[in-house]
Amino acid sequence: MTDSISTPNPRITLRFATAADVALILDFIRALAVYEKLSHEVANDEQLVRRWLFGDRPAAEVVFAHYDDEPAAFAVFFPSYSTFLGRPGIYLEDLFVTPDFRGRGIGKALLVFLARLTTERNAGRLEWSVLDWNEPAIGFYASLGAEAMDGWTTYRLSGTALADLARQHEG
Repeated sequence: MTDSISTPNPRITLRFATAADVALILDFIRALAVYEKLSHEVANDEQLVRRWLFGDRPAAEVVFAHYDDEPAAFAVFFPSYSTFLGRPGIYLEDLFVTPDFRGRGIGKALLVFLARLTTERNAGRLEWSVLDWNEPAIGFYASLGAEAMDGWTTYRLSGTALADLARQHEG
């Protein structure tokens, strides 16, 4: 593994993805979609991953966790910005540990790495969303000291609704 990042557990190593990892990234995305019961929503392909993660203006970064040199997990994240803090943050889009590797400290190793990266980049916060039904993830995040942001609801425009709003004329 090139440019691996060590963790306290010698069996777990982390590394940033490269363009050579496009197929592996898609494998993790599809596995995550199966877990979240959202496979029907995956429209991503190798061309899109290559363009948006490794093109001229990368939209996000990917870190893999390997357990005994086997790909076990990934995290996809990108910069955010807090107007109140006046500082950037990191938004964790996806964190997924394959079922065979759960319970071995891999998810925690990824979050510790992201927390360190957040502070190294002088960012003010690390945040993410979790599906309401995902009790194992909710319990895991709470065990690390993460707090649910009560009073906040995520909204999304996509597909037809996004296109319809984009076509509206200003006032």
